[in-house]
Amino acid sequence: MTLRLHVNGEDRVSRSDAMTPLVDVLRDEFNLTGAKPVCREGFCGACTVLLDEEPAKSHLLPCGFTEGRTIRTVEDLSSCGMFSDLQRAMVDHDAVRCGMCFPGMLMTLTSVLHHHPARSRDEIRAALSGNLCRCTGYERIVDAALSLAPAAVAR
Repeated sequence: MTLRLHVNGEDRVSRSDAMTPLVDVLRDEFNLTGAKPVCREGFCGACTVLLDEEPAKSHLLPCGFTEGRTIRTVEDLSSCGMFSDLQRAMVDHDAVRCGMCFPGMLMTLTSVLHHHPARSRDEIRAALSGNLCRCTGYERIVDAALSLAPAAVAR
């Protein structure tokens, strides 16, 4: 079967079965390894990508469901080797730890800050409730997101 996917601004072709989880297609066929297939049950959020600019857990999405829709992965956040504003804020606030959950958090926050830039601390925490992390207390991540809240996150 041939599936046409629009990933990170590029049209891609997958030969996977339509029921193959999107995370497997991204990692195995397209070499986009930012989304992590950690729990495979929808609890941890490490596999979060943006589907039509909304956070989606890519290991729960059959790739056939994403045909004709816009998929963005963490690899799309930086351009020309430069960090996005959100990535830079995370570094500046010393919020980055092991990296397992972080791509999913970045994608969730990219969507949240893009659609609703003026967020409170509690709203940011609530938005991250689907992204689990064992390394942080989330406070530095929330601080970094709040530092960008007055302005929408640039694409």
